[in-house]
Amino acid sequence: MRSETQNIVEQIKKSLVLLGQRMDLETAPHRLEEFNAMIEDPTLWDDQARAQKLMRDRQALMDKLETYNRIDQDLNDNIELIELGEMEEDDEVIAEAETALKALKIDAASKELEALLDGEADANDTFLEIHSGAGGTESCDWASILARMYVRWAEKKGYEVDLQSETAGEEAGIKSATYKITGPNAYGWLKSESGVHRLVRISPYDSAARRHTSFSSVWVYPVVDDNIEVEVAPNDIRIDTYRSSGAGGQHVNTTDSAVRITHIPTGIVVTSSEKSQHQNRDIAMKALKSRLYQMELDRRNAAINEAHENKGDAGWGNQIRSYVLQPYQMVKDLRTNYETSDTQGVLDGDLDGLMAATLAMGVEGKSRADAQAD
Repeated sequence: MRSETQNIVEQIKKSLVLLGQRMDLETAPHRLEEFNAMIEDPTLWDDQARAQKLMRDRQALMDKLETYNRIDQDLNDNIELIELGEMEEDDEVIAEAETALKALKIDAASKELEALLDGEADANDTFLEIHSGAGGTESCDWASILARMYVRWAEKKGYEVDLQSETAGEEAGIKSATYKITGPNAYGWLKSESGVHRLVRISPYDSAARRHTSFSSVWVYPVVDDNIEVEVAPNDIRIDTYRSSGAGGQHVNTTDSAVRITHIPTGIVVTSSEKSQHQNRDIAMKALKSRLYQMELDRRNAAINEAHENKGDAGWGNQIRSYVLQPYQMVKDLRTNYETSDTQGVLDGDLDGLMAATLAMGVEGKSRADAQAD
């Protein structure tokens, strides 16, 4: 076997090891047997929430086992084909198997990355908020560019994207926008995007064509499903209705149906501006519970979050990434030092490399924290 092919085989094996570790391969078959026994219980569906959670957990485990076994089998099959081709001096068989192994390496690496998304809320849908920073029209335009970037990323993933609320900029772009993104592991993927994003470019709004620096913030928090209990005391919230001030189109209301909920103890403010006031109250309350839940997740992971935030810009305190379009082309994540010169690709939604680096760093940080706790 050629050395290049041997390296590919070793990389696939490493991915399999990680996949096995993340799902605890030794106990997985026994846990699946337990799940199968529980779904035979005729009283299971008396508790709908418990039954649905059980079915989701069972399916997730089955998917992980199927993925592991498929990659393992494909690896062994192609190794055997190469060995057979070498014995019979059949270059065509060898080339075919090597091509299959290259594709399998990419597949295994992708599944390895997905295996990192095993946090408490990683599988949930997510809310994504974008807010323009200081800088007027420049930052509002930058906020709209970020919104487009995340919408394109989500669409490439096959996720459903719903605009919950939007406030237009005075001259261009947006002051803020909130999206609900629905799909497998939506929160797990996007959670690393929370923070301040910095853009450096020649301003299209400056007649002197000078270089400008703009800031916008992105905040991501999971949609709280029925399996997560978050209590909100009625006395802790203030509910206001108002007329939407969107940029136009289907999200603009002509009546005071938009809803703003303020959580008094924390100062959290959430809004929704769909057509129905009743619908807006429900959406905004879910968003508030999601924000409060995110605060609890952040509290639990304070040590890791502090390590990330300390690398931010002092002026903002939370800067995570720079997008430089002038005088050179570079997107750099300040937490991981991951960088790419494909700025257009990133702004068109090619974010997986940046997200993967941050996810991997998060796992390493958690491992160090666990080791220190032990």
